[in-house]
Amino acid sequence: MATQEQYSDRNFEFLARDEAAKLIKDDIHVHRKDKKVVCETDIRGHKKPDGRSPLDLVVDASDGFIPLWAANTTLRWRFQEQSMANFVDPEAAKSAIRALLGDALLAWGDAVPVKFAERQHAWDFEIAVSPQENCTINGCTLARAFFPDAGRHDLLLYPTMFSQSREEQVETMAHEIGHVFGLRHFFADVSETGFPSEIFGAHEKFSIMNYGNESVLTDKDREDLSLLYEKVWDGSVTEINGTPVQLMRPFSFFRVALGGTNPFAMG
Repeated sequence: MATQEQYSDRNFEFLARDEAAKLIKDDIHVHRKDKKVVCETDIRGHKKPDGRSPLDLVVDASDGFIPLWAANTTLRWRFQEQSMANFVDPEAAKSAIRALLGDALLAWGDAVPVKFAERQHAWDFEIAVSPQENCTINGCTLARAFFPDAGRHDLLLYPTMFSQSREEQVETMAHEIGHVFGLRHFFADVSETGFPSEIFGAHEKFSIMNYGNESVLTDKDREDLSLLYEKVWDGSVTEINGTPVQLMRPFSFFRVALGGTNPFAMG
């Protein structure tokens, strides 16, 4: 039987925020080093594999396969209404965020491999805005996205993002959308062992998925993303460096296209 001491309130005592931040400093990706701006999505980063350039397109392989979206995928999204209620004018905030998302997608141009549709039902992700900043000694988080899979997710934005210039807001959103497409960071400080990645194509020094002041969207970003999905969809690329590619369908596909059936359901 557990003792009273085992249930002590001290079991749930938190470290001071900055003390805890020091412990994970090496796991944090600093998106803008001059401003200590953090992207929270890729906390499962990787270091540069031996002999490979850090200037390549990096895709996720954390689960033993590379998840990318199937052809003709539409991601359905909506606003998380509870979070939008924190704004003085929620509808104005929604309009501004829609424009921001639109500009980020336009920045990727024809390379965008999926469609986005704002829908209230059978949604794949919600755009949510935190009412509080998320800042530590490592920097301030601007946003958090997700990687391709059949689940439901948040595209979470933090207030610090809206204090950046318009150009930086678009770049941040484009960076997060890159994760949604299946792209990883160019981490150099975090062990690859637990969360491996694979590299496809070759970039110039500047890339939206790079870090620091070199994080800008380039034509090479667009070309490599387009080529990756083109070759995967036509079947000419089924694996990258020995890791198989697995095409993913979003949550909404099983609720809309298949009328609510899920081929992966048990029983």
